[in-house]
Amino acid sequence: MNAADTVHALLTALFVGAAGYAVRHACAPSGAAWRGRVDHFLHAAMAVAMAAMPWGPVPSRMGQTVLFTAAALWFPLTPVRRAGESRPAATVRRLPSALGMTAMVWMLRASHALHHAPPAGSRVAVLLTLCLLVCALWSLTRDMPVLRAGPGTSAVLRSPYGHFWDGSMALGAAVMLVMPH
Repeated sequence: MNAADTVHALLTALFVGAAGYAVRHACAPSGAAWRGRVDHFLHAAMAVAMAAMPWGPVPSRMGQTVLFTAAALWFPLTPVRRAGESRPAATVRRLPSALGMTAMVWMLRASHALHHAPPAGSRVAVLLTLCLLVCALWSLTRDMPVLRAGPGTSAVLRSPYGHFWDGSMALGAAVMLVMPH
């Protein structure tokens, strides 16, 4: 197994874990409202597609493009406000998910974006990669001050595992954007 295959295997394991987390929360009996369930199923679909992407030809490329384009629009167009949150703030909170779905569409439509695309396509892939890296770092580190606050503070966190999987998906998508597949 070469280095690229090793990275692809690690990313596949990451994406399968993320898909399992998303399906678990989408199907939880006391889980989120219907929009939250749709969000989780969309994330699960993306994780499964990302897990399979490096290992062979993508089945139904057009169907996946339509699904993930609709998902990229779904997130900013269906914000659910938290108590005291404005609609623009709720929309901004959902932009990382929309960005991830957009990156998925880009990977489906422009395979080998950095290696074989024209310069404009490379700039889009670089911009998507940088944005995903920022989202990954933000999501993976956002609860760290709370975790350092002292014993018993983990109960204060809304969804520490959710932030982990969100950040891991963003990081994995960024890596997939720059790797040949």
